[in-house]
Amino acid sequence: MKNSMAAMLLMVILTLSTLAVAQNPADVTDMQALRTAVKTDKRAFVAATLALTDAQAKKFWPIYDAYQRSLDAANRIRAVAIEGLLSRDKPVTDLYAKQLAADLVESDEAEVKARRTLYNRLMRALPATKAARYLQLESKVRALQNYDLAVTFPLIK
Repeated sequence: MKNSMAAMLLMVILTLSTLAVAQNPADVTDMQALRTAVKTDKRAFVAATLALTDAQAKKFWPIYDAYQRSLDAANRIRAVAIEGLLSRDKPVTDLYAKQLAADLVESDEAEVKARRTLYNRLMRALPATKAARYLQLESKVRALQNYDLAVTFPLIK
C-alpha cells in the first residue's frame, strides 16, 4: 500500500514538473535541449527566454549583436590554432606548442574582455535580473561550445 502511494505521489510530481516546463519552454536546464534550441535559432531562443519589453529590446539587441561579433573574433583565433594542430602531419615542436598555447590564451582573454564589456553594458540597459539571466544563458551556451571543442581537440603528444 505504501509503495503504491509513493509511486502515485511520484507520478503526480513528475506530471506537475512536466507541465511547468511545458508552460515555460524557454526555461531550459537540459543541456541537450539547450544545444538544440541554440542551433535552431539562438536569437529567437534568447528573445523567448528574456521576454523583453519593446524598450528593453531596443537597448538589448545592439549589445547582443556586438557581443556575438566579439565572440566570433575570439572563436576565429581559437579555430585557427586548432585547425593548425589538427592538420599537422608531423610532431609538434616546442616552438609550435608555445605559439599554440599563446593563441589559446589570447582567445580566452578576448572572450573574457568581451564578457566584461557585455556585463557593463547589460547592467546599464536592463533590469539586473534580466541582465543576469542573459549572462547565465550565455554562460551555458559557451559551456556547451567549450565541451564540444574539448571532445574534438586532441592533446599534444
